[in-house]
Amino acid sequence: MNPSTSGWIEKFLRNFNDHYNSSPWSFDQLYSDLRQVGFIYGTSIDTLISNDTDIIYSEEEKTKLNLFTALVVTYYDTIENADKKGFIEALVQFYNFLDTKKSIFSFGNMLTSNKSEKLEKIIHTRIQTNESIFKKNFSHLLTNALLFIDVLAFDYFLIHDKNPFEYAAQLEETLTNTVFLALNSKQEQDDYDKMLVKLFASSVRYTNISTEEEASFDYIELDPYTDEIEKKYIVDLTSLAVWNDREIDRGEQSFLSALGAELQLPNTIIKESISLVQVFINTHKEHISFFNYSHPALHFYQQTSRTVSVLVLRNKKRLIKEITESKDLMILLGQSTVRDLSKEEKQQVKKQLLDICKTIPSLAIFILPGGSLLLPLLVKFIPQLLPSAFNENK
Repeated sequence: MNPSTSGWIEKFLRNFNDHYNSSPWSFDQLYSDLRQVGFIYGTSIDTLISNDTDIIYSEEEKTKLNLFTALVVTYYDTIENADKKGFIEALVQFYNFLDTKKSIFSFGNMLTSNKSEKLEKIIHTRIQTNESIFKKNFSHLLTNALLFIDVLAFDYFLIHDKNPFEYAAQLEETLTNTVFLALNSKQEQDDYDKMLVKLFASSVRYTNISTEEEASFDYIELDPYTDEIEKKYIVDLTSLAVWNDREIDRGEQSFLSALGAELQLPNTIIKESISLVQVFINTHKEHISFFNYSHPALHFYQQTSRTVSVLVLRNKKRLIKEITESKDLMILLGQSTVRDLSKEEKQQVKKQLLDICKTIPSLAIFILPGGSLLLPLLVKFIPQLLPSAFNENK
């Protein structure tokens, strides 16, 4: 199943029913698993349901699958005699409530009568990452850390059968203000902390928070949150915000303890949250986009490289066939490994590679304006894919 192709939701739900019936998820277990795969922290390094295919998922696709899995589990855990049709209808209705823009590009105006297809487009719009090489606005790096709001709001919608927008907006405001206050509790603030404030401020979906000056425990309303999962989520995002590669300073520790007291959570949960965040980041730091933010050029290259890698590997067989049928291109690619190609030869390589990319739809990014800049990355992966005849050319 490829979560970037049409019809993936129907395929997912067929497989999910078998998985869920044999091993049902509780909402508590769901949250624990989402935290383990990184979804709660805004970076999915794995999927909740194992990938039994040979398709390599991008980070965006992993996030998409984890969000959708969480929404399905929430529905099946909340609704008695749950079924696929009821779930799709409920989720489309839920997102229509959250869509306040009502523009021609809004959820409600998507040009399809098929609810599964409409839902696929809705879920796609919810995933905001900068992995795409054309999304150069880094201000949404933390948006995925706020995606669990959708899950909690969907649970609220199912239980209370009312418009969830106000709940989602209030939770987002609470999370954002709590993060701002936590960052201000630091004894020493660096550029990373100031950047984090700006990123959270520009990542909100339902509110217009743009300054940390208003945030205080007097200003933040924590009383409405009585469910332990809500409380854990608030603490986990706060722990993520104050993370650094050193020990948490006294100011941060005092703030987190005070937050735990405000939420009426035992100190063991606070310590667990801090520990899990630090273990996750220290283990997966090199794969987390956010921590390369301060080096935009390096970050852009690394994200682009991963994107190209996924595209090339998915189209491995077709690329090999197309390239091996182009004798001149094979010779030039082989020679490029032992000498610098002339300007004319480089242009010839680019022209022929672009012709090949035109025949493979998912590689259409190479023929867009500026796409030729990606060709060196494409060439980088080709030697690993081609048969021995190419290696002999070296």
